Amino acid sequence: MAELQQLRVQEAVDSMVKSLEKENIRKMQGLMFRCSASCCEDSQASMQQVHQCIERCHAPLAQAQALVTSELEKFQDRLARCTMHCNDKAKDSIDAGSKELQVKQQLDSCVTKCVDDHMHLIPTMTKKMKEALLSMGK
Repeated sequence: MAELQQLRVQEAVDSMVKSLEKENIRKMQGLMFRCSASCCEDSQASMQQVHQCIERCHAPLAQAQALVTSELEKFQDRLARCTMHCNDKAKDSIDAGSKELQVKQQLDSCVTKCVDDHMHLIPTMTKKMKEALLSMGK
C-alpha cells in the first residue's frame, strides 16, 4: 500500500518537474547559452571579463535550479514528517496492544491521507515556482 502511495506522489512530482523544465527552465537555458556565446564574441574583452560575463549569464539558471531543488526538498520533508507521524501512531497502537492487522490498516489509511493532503499542495507549489521562474527569466 505505501509503495502505491509513493508511486502516486512520484508520478505527480515528475509531471510537475517536466512541465517546469519544458515551459520555464528550457527557455532560461536557451537564454543562458545565447548570452554566453555573445560574451565570447567580444574580441576586446580580457579572458577574465569573458569569464565574468559568462558567469552573469549562468546566474539566473543556477538560481532557478536552486529554487526548484529547495521547493522539492521542502515538499519531501513535509511529506516525510507526515508519514513519520503515521509510523509513530502505529507504533503507539502496537505498544498499547492493538492487533497487527488493525494497526496496518490504520497505518495505510494515515499514509494515504498524508499523500492525498500533499497531492493537493502540488498545483499551488507549481504555480508559485512558475511565477518565481518567470520573474527570474526576465
